[in-house]
Amino acid sequence: MLLQLIILIFQAIFIFFNGYLLLLTLAAAIQSRRWRIEESEPVTSFWLLVPAHNEEALLPLLLKSLQQQDYPKGLYRVHVVADNCTDNTAQVALLGGAQVHVRNHPDLRGKGYALQWLLDLLWREPAQPDAIVILDADTVVSENFLRVMDRHFQSGERAIQAYYAVRDPGRSWNVALRYAALAVLHYLRPMGRMFFGASAGLKGNGMAFSSELLRRHPWTSSVVEDIELHMALLLSGERVSFAPDAMVWGEMPATLRQSASQHTRWESGRLEMARRYVPKLMQAGWQALRKGGKLRWFTYLDAIMEHLIPPFSVLVGLSLVILAVASVLYWAAAQGVQAAVLGALHLGLSKLSLWLATSALAAQVFYLLVGLRMAKAPANVYRALLFAPLLVAWKTWHYLMTLLGRKPAGWIRTARNEG
Repeated sequence: MLLQLIILIFQAIFIFFNGYLLLLTLAAAIQSRRWRIEESEPVTSFWLLVPAHNEEALLPLLLKSLQQQDYPKGLYRVHVVADNCTDNTAQVALLGGAQVHVRNHPDLRGKGYALQWLLDLLWREPAQPDAIVILDADTVVSENFLRVMDRHFQSGERAIQAYYAVRDPGRSWNVALRYAALAVLHYLRPMGRMFFGASAGLKGNGMAFSSELLRRHPWTSSVVEDIELHMALLLSGERVSFAPDAMVWGEMPATLRQSASQHTRWESGRLEMARRYVPKLMQAGWQALRKGGKLRWFTYLDAIMEHLIPPFSVLVGLSLVILAVASVLYWAAAQGVQAAVLGALHLGLSKLSLWLATSALAAQVFYLLVGLRMAKAPANVYRALLFAPLLVAWKTWHYLMTLLGRKPAGWIRTARNEG
């Protein structure tokens, strides 16, 4: 009986999480049908900043896609910071038409340090752009990327996140499942948040900011610097808009082994951000509610939920564990003496627990399939779902190890497909 009550408590938490994801799913479906943005003549000037560490193989693809932008050439410049490189990244960037800035520092290594160093350098220039775009070096961008961002800035927005998807999902089942995960995390959820007027969040790649905004919010050296910057923006009264029709496709590791260290760093960083910012968000939300700012209160609540909800694979994994336990408890209760009052109560709780566990998994499947449909996922992504149990088990194990205190390794470059 005690075990049954514990399971029900966990299920109550999962009902809250799943209910919130279903709310965003419904909102995203409505928002996607009414999504419109007016065409306009481009006027926004951009600096496109690309931090690159040993990216000679993949950087040319990004630079080529930037040269093919449907946007006036005089309104944007590409700046590459070749950070602690031991290959030909700087030369490749020069050949690709970018302005190159070489940085070498034996201790302060990583994307956050490189970006802030580059920004400090560029802020000294006499002519400043209207907006800054941050792109990863292993990215390809859609031809309309800058036009879409320009229209958002012309409408008065100050921070915009593009749809950050996975490049070449047919390369392996792991890459295809990454595509599926980002379809719900990077497309469905931000689209749902736009329906409520909340903040879409920052995803680390394909981000655009007004220059004035980025001057007031320096880049950090955190492993999850995008989350930390988003928290700073929210707490200062800003929000991030979503631009689903501006696309960035990022390269992903082909195997689980290649992505292990990256995954540990991300989850460790996310947990640290939750510890630091959930109390601050709760306080800010309470103050907004007291002042009658219901919309602003929802924005803070949404940010809190994004911290508290585990990664989707982990949520599914834990739901499967609960379903298995609930099934065993129901079977055991059904074998007992049902005439007794306690036996009948035990059987009733077991039935409720089994029903809740089944409903939770059904809701998660619905959420995922709607996200894939909205993101127009290719057929190979759906086929890769057959391998989902492997990813679920792997990510759940790594997440639990991170919760138990496993420390991420020092910063290393994640292995990816480089031809």
